[in-house]
Amino acid sequence: MDFEQNPLAVARQLIGWTLQVDGVGGVIVETEAYDADDPASHSFGGRTARNSAMFGPPGHAYVYLSYGLHWCLNFVCREAGHGAAVLIRALQPTHGVDVMRARRGVEPLRLLASGPGRVGQALGISRSFDALPLDRPPFQLQAPACAADIACGPRIGISKAAELPWRFGLAGSPYLSKPLR
Repeated sequence: MDFEQNPLAVARQLIGWTLQVDGVGGVIVETEAYDADDPASHSFGGRTARNSAMFGPPGHAYVYLSYGLHWCLNFVCREAGHGAAVLIRALQPTHGVDVMRARRGVEPLRLLASGPGRVGQALGISRSFDALPLDRPPFQLQAPACAADIACGPRIGISKAAELPWRFGLAGSPYLSKPLR
């Protein structure tokens, strides 16, 4: 994966890739793109202690706490200093399902990683993962064997620039956080 591309390209291309964190994970089925000139992006107002990793080199993790409850995992893209990332919104669990169930406290496979907070909890993400490179442990990324059928639509869970069609998902997947039309 070439993380030096713009976040829209990276968000689309990540659909169908397998992500594992310490051997636990699954197929990426939903992403959202965020760029520096996007008012919904954490980087929009410039670099802060919280979003510093988002300005780091591409191919690294950007992790933040959402609503004081959920750790969310993003992949930094574009050139260092730009402030762009792709939020991992949902996975189809395939590796370490029992570990995910224990971490999440739920049984249904569809509910284990269908939403960014659920992804973080299922993968055991914490602030300690912030700024770590994605090309070495604890992360493992594997390209899909074939191209995915990708749907796109407006982002969700944000109040600014929500209408932008910067949310991508595996068409028809039951593991999405919300259906894409």
